[in-house]
Amino acid sequence: METSFAITGKGYVIVAADTTAARSIVKMKVDEDKIKTLSPHLLMAYSGEPGDTVQFAEYVERNIRLYQIRNLYPLRPSAAASWIRRSLAESLRSRKPYSVNLLLGGYDTATYTPHLYWVDYLGTMTEVPFGAHGYGSYFALSLLDRYHDPEATLEEGLATLKRCIDEVSKRLVVSPGNYKVKVVDKDGVREVEF
Repeated sequence: METSFAITGKGYVIVAADTTAARSIVKMKVDEDKIKTLSPHLLMAYSGEPGDTVQFAEYVERNIRLYQIRNLYPLRPSAAASWIRRSLAESLRSRKPYSVNLLLGGYDTATYTPHLYWVDYLGTMTEVPFGAHGYGSYFALSLLDRYHDPEATLEEGLATLKRCIDEVSKRLVVSPGNYKVKVVDKDGVREVEF
């Protein structure tokens, strides 16, 4: 019952993911951080098979860090998204494909613009103004379609996110209890109390 959301606004990207780790009907953990900070201006929310998600997220984090060490500058969000998509597509054609869905949010310090990429386990990638994965996406996407404003302030973006979380907790039979919310903007990545 994993759920993750992401919203772009005027100079920021908000990424939220539930903190529950469950398998079948058993809740194993309630404080799992499913949002990985890849670089000072890049975040990735992941969901899918438990072993695949953690392994793929760490693989991506280490390789993006290695790129920064070798080249003395970090990957921009579009380049990171392309590399991640290619990695997923290559794994799909191997004997051990990753079953991982991603929301990649970043702030491009060269063009001063936020970017959000929706990536699924088949290696499909597209840049979107908002996105969601998991069972909560069935309820949240219609709300995001109606209330998303690309010129919204951070407070308005958090209010839209709150609407999505409230709707999921009201309508989903087994709704996640807690969410971790992170923001990336010109100042970098930070966690927001929600």
